[in-house]
Amino acid sequence: MWASTILPRARPIGLAAPLGAACASLMGGAVVLAILGHAMLDTSDPGWMLAGPLGWDPTQYQLAWRFFAQAPWQWPPGLNPDYGLGLAGGIFHADAIPLLALPMKLLAPGMAQYWGPWLLACGMLQGFFGWVLMGHATSQPIARVLGAGLLLLQPMLLSRMGGHLALAGQFSLLAALALALRSGAMPARQGLFWAVLLPATALIHAYLLAMVAAIWAADWLRRAVACWRPSLLVEALALPAACAFALWLSGFFSILGGLGAPGYGHMMLDLAGPFDRGDWGRFLPDLPSEPHPESGDVYLGLGGLGLLLLGAACAGGPRPVRRHWPLLAAALSMLCFAVSHNATLLGRSVTLFEPPAWLEAASGTLRASERFAWPALYLALVLAMISLGRRLSGAQAALALGLLLAVQVMDLRPGLARLHGVMAQAQAMPAQGFAPFWTEAKSHYRRIRAVPAANLGTDWKPIASIAAQHRMATDAVYLARMNPLAMEHLQQAMARRLAEGRYEPGTLYVLRDAPSLALARAAMNPARDMLAVIDGMQVLAPGWWVGRATPATAARGPTPPAANYPPPPPS
Repeated sequence: MWASTILPRARPIGLAAPLGAACASLMGGAVVLAILGHAMLDTSDPGWMLAGPLGWDPTQYQLAWRFFAQAPWQWPPGLNPDYGLGLAGGIFHADAIPLLALPMKLLAPGMAQYWGPWLLACGMLQGFFGWVLMGHATSQPIARVLGAGLLLLQPMLLSRMGGHLALAGQFSLLAALALALRSGAMPARQGLFWAVLLPATALIHAYLLAMVAAIWAADWLRRAVACWRPSLLVEALALPAACAFALWLSGFFSILGGLGAPGYGHMMLDLAGPFDRGDWGRFLPDLPSEPHPESGDVYLGLGGLGLLLLGAACAGGPRPVRRHWPLLAAALSMLCFAVSHNATLLGRSVTLFEPPAWLEAASGTLRASERFAWPALYLALVLAMISLGRRLSGAQAALALGLLLAVQVMDLRPGLARLHGVMAQAQAMPAQGFAPFWTEAKSHYRRIRAVPAANLGTDWKPIASIAAQHRMATDAVYLARMNPLAMEHLQQAMARRLAEGRYEPGTLYVLRDAPSLALARAAMNPARDMLAVIDGMQVLAPGWWVGRATPATAARGPTPPAANYPPPPPS
């Protein structure tokens, strides 16, 4: 195995050329801006996140942040009760990057969005840590920058910048690999670096935390086997505690009953995935694959595949794996988890075994298992660069990596153009407007209930947008995780309230289905309560007619449709 040739000889990392590191970072930022545009950097304009072309996820992030920023501080500080009304309690479960949300609420609560600057920072940090990793391969500055470019232009990263924005923080994986490959590092300093990286990753995304934690465990084991020190025991106890504390701060533990979800084994890695160009590549064939939301994003690009071939060709004869065997074992374990018990090749799946129910349920917490191929793929690219750098001179390595990077750019042009077009479309779409009714209603109502309650339910986006705009709480949400028992209890409670006409004080109800509408019609008091179609939604406003002689105008335009409002109640 060619990896075994180079891992024991991995050289220490030095940042002796800050200019090269700066160039790699600037290259990463320039690539992000060239693909996504600079309009996203306007922190006062969240329109590109709400428009729709990027999918529901950016809308979820922005609305969750808006509720969080407007609400008073809770304890723990990451709680976000106005976005969910008991269905979920923390900013963590909206994937809103607590690492940024918590300080931004303290320092800049009026900021409309921070995801544009986040994506720029992700590109720059990806370039920087790519440069650091390239220090294992060569000291030639140009070669190091070009190698960082290959780690940057990867669909597994770029695809996340068009939707799952928190998962663009894959620089955390490169940072973890850089730490794990360090040799000759001072033990105390190594532990300190991990003590910063692990809790920070815990405040970015759960999937990234699981991967970085596995790499840390492998590095800890390597150091423990090489030379046991009492400080390692302290590290083994303190770092998980620090991660748990970070998760607690973000509100992670507010819905322990809803962390698991069905679906493990259905969003798995196709073994041909790294070779399948999907919507990204230009030159290789589009291979059959299992259709699921995660498929098609682990393609390495023709330049990346060429790097693996060249690295294998430059490797020497086999030698025993010594110092870094725990890292290889961790990467292989994550790769197996990505494949899951339903092994898939070219879209054809074979069930290797039936996991116990408890194991399948636990794995469902990280059901999008294809993502766990990322550490192994990044590590394979880095090992290929190390192999290349040890056989070629600095100038030769720079030439080879430059050619591979050019091939990568040409191959990925369709995917890059598609991502650029989607972002440009999102930035150009106008903001959605709503009826004046909501402005008048905000002085009488404190919350909006969507009945029946659901995660990603009908009209969740306009309801949540209206509630955020008028500082009203709502249970019309889209969340990464939600407590199913709490949802079931809420559905039953709301059905009883509608059937009995026993409404919560200060609450509007948006009726999402025919049974809820029928319950409301049967129990409402037309002399007090209004049931009307507003912005295309059935809205029940208890007590609306109290103190009003005539109905307010609720539809947009000078002449609203008569169907939008019922006639005034009889005097």
